[in-house]
Amino acid sequence: MNVKFAVLLLAAAGLALGTTLGLRAVLAPPDPSPAPAAAPAAATRPALGVWQPAATPGAPVMLAFTDGTGAPRSLADWRGRVVLVNLWATWCAPCVEEMPALDRIAARLGGADFDVVAIAVDRQGDAVVRPFLEKLRLSRLALYLDSSNAVVRVLGAPGLPVSVVLDREGRELGRVLGAAEWDSPAFEALLRRAIGS
Repeated sequence: MNVKFAVLLLAAAGLALGTTLGLRAVLAPPDPSPAPAAAPAAATRPALGVWQPAATPGAPVMLAFTDGTGAPRSLADWRGRVVLVNLWATWCAPCVEEMPALDRIAARLGGADFDVVAIAVDRQGDAVVRPFLEKLRLSRLALYLDSSNAVVRVLGAPGLPVSVVLDREGRELGRVLGAAEWDSPAFEALLRRAIGS
């Protein structure tokens, strides 16, 4: 038996077996057992745009970034205020959609007791973020940058945008993954409760 004939014989046998198994699957009666439950990972995956309270306040969150002048900043600069930290990027469509709501809630509640710190994580930094913010005409959001993406890692953000609300001591009260309407009545009430506590 030569090699070509052996290869053809094996291919034909494989084709016949595959056809038989395929017909068996098509002709077999349906399985009466119930469908399996959803995978546990899907059940534990947090919903986008939904408030997720922190299990416990924990230690103060330590983030380092720069402001629009290039000066180093940290969340310690906001101790004594409730802070809504938002991580975003110019290339992130949900982030861009969320920015006006962040600007409006900053205008409505911002002051000695509350601030929004929106940190852009674009790798190109100021060169792309500053003109982008100017184009959006946001009046209340200051320019904060972290082109190293260290803030993303520190907060354990699985994607952008992510927003974290911190108490006056800098401890996480909760977070929202994905875009949120921060100036909606529900989120405004949540922030007012945080400010009042």
